[in-house]
Amino acid sequence: MMIKHRSVAVALVLLQLLAVVQGQPFPNYHANFVDLEEQAAELKWWQTGAFYQIYPRSFKDSNGDGVGDLNGISERLSYLKELGITATWLSPIFTSPMADFGYDIANFTEIASIFGTMADFENLMKVAKQLNIKIILDFVPNHSSDECEWFKRSAAGDPEFKDFYVWHPGRMVNDTRHPPSNWISVFRGSAWQWHEGRQEYYLHQFVKKQPDLNYRNPKVREAMNNVLRFWLAKGVSGFRIDAVPHVFEMAPDSQNQYRDEPRNDWDNDPEDYGYLQHIYTVDQPETIDLVYSWRAVLDEFQRKNGGEERILMAETYSPIDIVMQYYGNATAEGAQLPFNFLLISELTNSSNAGEYASTVKKWLQHMPKGRTANWVLGNHDKPRVGSRLGSDRIDMLNILIATLPGASVTYQGEELGMTDVWISWKDTVDPSACNTNPSIYEQFSRDPERTPFQWSDATDAGFSNASKTWLPIGEDYRQINVNLEETQPLSHLNVYKQLWKLRKQAKTMQRGDTDVKALSGAVLGVKRYLKNDVTFVTVLNIYDGVETVNLQQSFSDLPAQLQVVLVTERSKVKVGDLINSTSVQLQPKDSLVLQSTSSYFAYATNGEIRHLPVLGIYLWLAQVALYLTTR
Repeated sequence: MMIKHRSVAVALVLLQLLAVVQGQPFPNYHANFVDLEEQAAELKWWQTGAFYQIYPRSFKDSNGDGVGDLNGISERLSYLKELGITATWLSPIFTSPMADFGYDIANFTEIASIFGTMADFENLMKVAKQLNIKIILDFVPNHSSDECEWFKRSAAGDPEFKDFYVWHPGRMVNDTRHPPSNWISVFRGSAWQWHEGRQEYYLHQFVKKQPDLNYRNPKVREAMNNVLRFWLAKGVSGFRIDAVPHVFEMAPDSQNQYRDEPRNDWDNDPEDYGYLQHIYTVDQPETIDLVYSWRAVLDEFQRKNGGEERILMAETYSPIDIVMQYYGNATAEGAQLPFNFLLISELTNSSNAGEYASTVKKWLQHMPKGRTANWVLGNHDKPRVGSRLGSDRIDMLNILIATLPGASVTYQGEELGMTDVWISWKDTVDPSACNTNPSIYEQFSRDPERTPFQWSDATDAGFSNASKTWLPIGEDYRQINVNLEETQPLSHLNVYKQLWKLRKQAKTMQRGDTDVKALSGAVLGVKRYLKNDVTFVTVLNIYDGVETVNLQQSFSDLPAQLQVVLVTERSKVKVGDLINSTSVQLQPKDSLVLQSTSSYFAYATNGEIRHLPVLGIYLWLAQVALYLTTR
């Protein structure tokens, strides 16, 4: 009888070992060492990063002048830590006459006094390091301010700076001098400005106080390389490159003449930027190589100084085939993250699930192998997502970008559900709008998305204690602010925090494959899956009807039941609920994140979640019990 019991015990031991071999590895056990050999390379810090854009004028005012500043950012940087942010990109903080609110730089290596001092910046870097939040600076290469010393010396004919900018004597027609070409500024009117001192025109693709630098001059390239090196030495982790497609324009011909750009038939306003097809002033072939050269500066700095990889994030609204070239090629590395603006430029209030899916897949299908995707939902130049796509879709869009692969960029306030603020003509300060008139300014103004951050329901939304802020505060600040939303379990803010907590804990979200599908005209589905790990499915109901979808019809290898891991205030189900994968019901504008129920017991070791097969544990316990009965 004892032999029979022992035979059963041996059989159970063998079954237990088989279960372990088939299950996910756990500490000190690797079946045939396969998982060690196939272990993926460590992800770089930015590859699944949560990036957050701070518009410094509007983030936090520390000195009561109505304008945000560096010390205000330092005081509130812990808020970003609570959100789960990896790095923050700061819009320009450099010395500037503020004709374009910092994008007209007079000194590229000096802090604007309105934002603070270099000591304040160094303190910010210290605080950021303590919080393990990386700082990304805005790099504005296309132009400087006309108050920059370089431009003053160039206008004066100084031989060292004479060709730092794009100058031209103009065209003579019937003894009358005209601009060199018909090129139009992004901010309306001619892109050429006459300079009385030099007696020539200079090019400005933006406002006239922003003269374009001449990158055909090697001295300009080296001067801007030195700007990068200066801030790298201060400890920044990279740069967002502003207005990259504009950096080069077509060179003049053999007669030193510039070509006129052809007209667009759909625009009848000769002062408007859309009046011309910009075939000579944007997306010139030299631009891509220039970005590669900036990446080389960053890589060289890392080789000499060590530390983690420094990155470039490139702003470009170019056609996607051109955008993809910014990543690099077979012989040169480019920007790690050329900004993906497709969610901004292609989605509208009327977009259906199929169009959402096509927009997401467009980037993934064009992206070169081995590169990292990114998803930008908003910025200081575009209407806020709640105003653009609906305040009832704010959670939905935040969930989408957090559960897609790669990095994401959040513009300050989008995590709260801030929306655009109406600004009167009297209060308008954006040069893009001020260059127009009271009847049309609203279609050009970027002020509505730049209003001060809403911290609380106190005076000035807790942003400032000034009698007047640089832009008006949103009237809804008592209902939409950090302090209030922290107390509401399913506020936009808390949903955002839960999202990034999930993202950082789940290896599938960081490394998994992606399948994006329209499950119906109204419902978008995103499946994230990884071998030997949990599968996640995100479902988003874009429209106002109640929708029921069968996930197994669209996605393979799903279990019969899925567990709810994230909901919004629109959801009827709760976190922890089990729902049938063949019948998932969504409320209007509802969003859910679901996961497969695991057949593993999870436990932690060295801060990492590990899984032990349930079957293995049961068999082991049975074997122990049987052994004890034979003693």
